Amino acid sequence: MLVCFFLPWAWIFAFAYDTHTLAEACYLNALQDMESWVFMASTGLFLFVLISEDMQSLLKTNTDLTIAYEQTVQGWVNVLDLRHQETKNHTLRVTEMTVELAKLAGFTDQDELDRIKRGAILHDIGKVGIPDAILTKPGVLNDEEFECMKLHPEIAYDILSGIDFLRSCTDIPYCHHERWNGSGYPRGLKGKEIPRAARLFAIIDVWDALSSQRAYKAAWPEEKVLHYLAQQAGGHFDPEFVDLFLKNYKQLKERAHIA
Repeated sequence: MLVCFFLPWAWIFAFAYDTHTLAEACYLNALQDMESWVFMASTGLFLFVLISEDMQSLLKTNTDLTIAYEQTVQGWVNVLDLRHQETKNHTLRVTEMTVELAKLAGFTDQDELDRIKRGAILHDIGKVGIPDAILTKPGVLNDEEFECMKLHPEIAYDILSGIDFLRSCTDIPYCHHERWNGSGYPRGLKGKEIPRAARLFAIIDVWDALSSQRAYKAAWPEEKVLHYLAQQAGGHFDPEFVDLFLKNYKQLKERAHIA
C-alpha cells in the first residue's frame, strides 16, 4: 500500500526535476544561440565596416584615376590646339553642343553621355599625324593634300583603340566624316550604319566650322549656316537629327553657354 501511495509522488517529483532540468537546458541553449548570433552579428558588422572602407578606398582610387585620364585627354587636345590655333575653342564648343543634342535625342545613360563627351573632345586627335603644312595651309587643300587629311579618322581610331579607357569612345573620332548618303570617309558608311553619336556630332561639327572664321574662308552668317544644314538633311546628315537640331537651336546654344 505504501508503495502505491509514494509511487505517484515519486513520479511527480521526478517529472518536476526533469522539467527543471529541461528548462535549464533550454535556457542554456538559448544563451548559446544568443552568443552565436551576437558573434555572427559582430563579425558581420566588422566585415561590413572593413569592406565598406575598402570599397570607399577603391571608389576614391577609381575616381582619381578617371580624373587623371580626363586631364590627360584634355592635355592631348591642348597640344593639338597649340598646333592649330585657328580652331582653338572649337573643341569646347562642339563638345558642349553635342552632349546637349545627345540628351535631346534620348541619350540618358550617363556612361554613354560620358563616352560621347570624350569622343567629341578627341574628334580631331588623328590630326597629330597630319603635317602642319596641310593643317595650317591658308587656302583650300588640293586633291593630294585632301587625301592626306582624310587619313585623320583612321589615325584617331588606331590611337584610341589601343587605350582601354578610350576604346569605347571611337565612334565620333572614327566616323564623324561619314555621310548619310554614303559619300563620306573613311569607310563610306551610310544611313544607320553610321553610329548615332557620330551622326549627331557631324551636324555640330559642320555648324561650328561654317560659323567660324578660317584661313580659307570668312565666317558665314547664322541664317546661312542653318539654311545649309537644312538643305543637307538626307544628304550629308541624318534628317531626323537635323530637324531636332534646328527645332532646338536656341535652347542648345543656351544650354551649351554659346553666345
